[in-house]
Amino acid sequence: MDPASHTHCLLLLDLPPNALAGIDLLSFTTTPRFKGVKNLPPGLHFAFAATDTSLSLRHGAWFYVSPGAGPPQVFVKKWSPQTENLVAETQHAELLTWRANLGAVWKNGLTPYRQTVHAADTAEDDHFVESSDWTRLTSHISQSLLTRICGLNPDHWALTSASSAAQDLDNIPGLEASDNLLHPEKELRFFPVDLKQTWRPGATGRERTEAAQDRSWALGDLLEKHAISKHAPSCDLEILGELQFCFLMVLTLNNNSCLEQWKRLLRLLLTCRSAVKDRFHLFLELLKTLRLQLSHCADMEAAIFDLNDQGGGFLGPLLRKFRKGLDEFDGKRKADMVDEFDELQDFLQKEFGWQVDDSYVKRGMLDLEDGERVEMDMNGADEDDECGDFAPTIVELTPAQLETLNCGDAQGRLEDESEEEADLDDMDTRY
Repeated sequence: MDPASHTHCLLLLDLPPNALAGIDLLSFTTTPRFKGVKNLPPGLHFAFAATDTSLSLRHGAWFYVSPGAGPPQVFVKKWSPQTENLVAETQHAELLTWRANLGAVWKNGLTPYRQTVHAADTAEDDHFVESSDWTRLTSHISQSLLTRICGLNPDHWALTSASSAAQDLDNIPGLEASDNLLHPEKELRFFPVDLKQTWRPGATGRERTEAAQDRSWALGDLLEKHAISKHAPSCDLEILGELQFCFLMVLTLNNNSCLEQWKRLLRLLLTCRSAVKDRFHLFLELLKTLRLQLSHCADMEAAIFDLNDQGGGFLGPLLRKFRKGLDEFDGKRKADMVDEFDELQDFLQKEFGWQVDDSYVKRGMLDLEDGERVEMDMNGADEDDECGDFAPTIVELTPAQLETLNCGDAQGRLEDESEEEADLDDMDTRY
């Protein structure tokens, strides 16, 4: 075959028989003839593999196809039987050999790149359309972000199903840190989101209470200290990029640490109020990103949460709180944000039956089959509402109040001890 007809391609070599292989949103079981994927479009891609199609340990790596004219790029990944890992071919001579012999495997060994999905508007079972969702799902993931999270290894930013951030590792006493059987081989360097302390050092009283309800300060502090870029537009996109990265690693690798970070980021972002005004474009893009991600939750072999649950798992209460915070807005920005939220709400209502707003009936009469009427209420409907009268209050005691409290505790302990001694004396006289 004429080398001029070659396009960008990925070689996945030495995979075991009937192995799982995948690229981006598409996964499949390999055949003996399979050697890789051709016709790769420019941009970021994610290749992954496992010894079988079950929920076993999966290995994957990100790589970047450069746009523009030039010779086709050939990415070579090999499966290592010794370590059962997907590794990059780095030997220059091997790369040149495979590039020179592409013609031998081009027609029958390489499958064309595609991201096909069932067409929603047709009754035919065998009708597929090409999906552009991968480009949208990775729109804010950059090479610098991959380097921060996975380490400096261009075109092979690797991780596995067991890769974990330090905060997600189980701290089990007696285990050695060098125990490779229980500790993953790679640490993921995520944003260190701490939802237990979302106020500035030295904050007291009302400031702590407000920062616990509105985590805008925590968001700004996190981006200022840990984002690669220090400019607002770029660092805002970086946290969205990490949100996209985590979601896709759950989708393809079933990585639990990425799932936990995805939830932490949403709990941080969706509980901000004043930051919605200051970082308007970040939150507008967040709603678009979340709607697209939720549309792919059904693709997961292990669901993030039950999307058909009326309560919406952990996400439903967060969205309700976020919607209440939008009432503080005014002007065109509020209209744009509310319109985007309404589209997300309509999608959740249509696809999964969620009721994101608080317009549903929480108490009422229910007619039973035998004609009896009973009053029913939705237990726990307000248990996540920590606003207004239900908000927790942190009170800083004065030194005099602390002394009084300590004296009260001491007096109580003395009274308890006196009662115990009296009981012992009575026992001695009886026996």
